[in-house]
Amino acid sequence: MQLSIVIPLLNEEESLNELYNWIASVMRFNSFSYEIIFIDDGSTDNSWKTIKKISAEDPFVKGIKFNRNYGKSQALHVGFEKAEGDVIITMDADLQDNPEEIPELYHLIIKDGYDLISGWKKKRYDSVLSKNLPSKLFNAAARKTSGLKLHDFNCGLKAYRKAVIKNIEVYGEMHRYIPVLAKNAGYFRIDEKVVQHQARKYGKTKFGAERFIYGFLDLITIWFLSTFARRPMHLFGALGVLMFFFGFLFAIAIGASKLFKLYKGVPSILVTDNPWFYISLTTMILGTLLFLAGFLGELILRSSREKERYRISETTGEI
Repeated sequence: MQLSIVIPLLNEEESLNELYNWIASVMRFNSFSYEIIFIDDGSTDNSWKTIKKISAEDPFVKGIKFNRNYGKSQALHVGFEKAEGDVIITMDADLQDNPEEIPELYHLIIKDGYDLISGWKKKRYDSVLSKNLPSKLFNAAARKTSGLKLHDFNCGLKAYRKAVIKNIEVYGEMHRYIPVLAKNAGYFRIDEKVVQHQARKYGKTKFGAERFIYGFLDLITIWFLSTFARRPMHLFGALGVLMFFFGFLFAIAIGASKLFKLYKGVPSILVTDNPWFYISLTTMILGTLLFLAGFLGELILRSSREKERYRISETTGEI
């Protein structure tokens, strides 16, 4: 199979038929072998009924329904798990991503040998203050932190080589950083393509301004995980040893100063009355705790097991 098109969605019943017809038309025109996987992330409208109806009429359409809203990352995770195509395309269900981009994305992966192509919505039809400006700041921070020169990390329209999506873990809210996850997994052939962005035709966006706050927090998380996830002792242990060392030096200096003044007969305050004594003691205690945190992190890393991340209530098509 050449293409798997993975589409996570939440309450998009109005756009689903139009999106399906558009994708199917592009697939037939280019003679692709394909599957379309809709992942209903706990919709409360008639999205699932629409997906079931489409799937009953077209064997190339498959559907997965979560029993509640788990988030886009979990929807992409299960979609990646089920995808069978040589190239996997992700796109949003709100008709803002153009299916006409799919053939070129496919050829960039297959013919040009890229591992991942990320869409770049160079011209956007969103609010400048609530979306465009925060998005520019967010992407600038992501570029600086990750080292990837992408303009639009959060674009839903992306193309992946099959090996990439089978070897990365998308969890939490990390769907924004799949290119970074791919890079960390050893896939370096990553580039971007300018794609057409269309104004939302139905409904309203499911994401508010708070997603950028969460995005920056996730950026810090992924920086930490990419650098220290497999070796937490390198961070916590190093900081712990450093703090303990400086605290110990301060304690030695305070003690030596006290003994020197006693030897010279110079009046001096009690060691316990010296504020630097408590600073050095606190520093040593914090250093010890950080070292223990690193040690515990190593133990947890070696004994952790995969936990349940979502529950599927129903499927349709040959899943």
